[in-house]
Amino acid sequence: MEIILQGNVMDESLTIDPDSPTFRDRNGETPKTTKPDKEHPFPHQQLTQNAPKEFQDELVVRASLLPGVEVTESCVSVPGARAFRLDSAVASGPDEAFQCGTEFAHIHPPGDGSLHMTLPHAVYDRVLDTGWGEPHPISGTMLVFGPRTEDELELVWQFIITSYRFAVGEFSDS
Repeated sequence: MEIILQGNVMDESLTIDPDSPTFRDRNGETPKTTKPDKEHPFPHQQLTQNAPKEFQDELVVRASLLPGVEVTESCVSVPGARAFRLDSAVASGPDEAFQCGTEFAHIHPPGDGSLHMTLPHAVYDRVLDTGWGEPHPISGTMLVFGPRTEDELELVWQFIITSYRFAVGEFSDS
């Protein structure tokens, strides 16, 4: 699979528009996920319809090419999760744009492949409405289901770019 970072990430066309017709409903049944709660705070993960490892790796490589992003261990997820953190010099988004420190998203280990990410409210709501994810039962952070096809890979990439742009301060979250 060829890895290409298309266009300039600061180009509006690379940010998902919640009203865009390309932001379509997710096909198929909703994946099964774990359901942690405050009394049982185990990890929130996708259990079925998992993303192929090559799609997960593609997303990690693309995210690593975004300006100011470092891929590191997550400060909130399970061991093996790969976090997308911003250099503090460009982390200008609101507090809600970060999970901890400057981590705006992370992808779970290969047996899972779902992602937790911060999103502006309009996109967050549309992800829920179209079946692309569910909120973390404790923190509320969006769990975006891992991509199963090339088309889904491209849409999930748009979600990551939107989360990135939220974290660098390009969106108000009103």
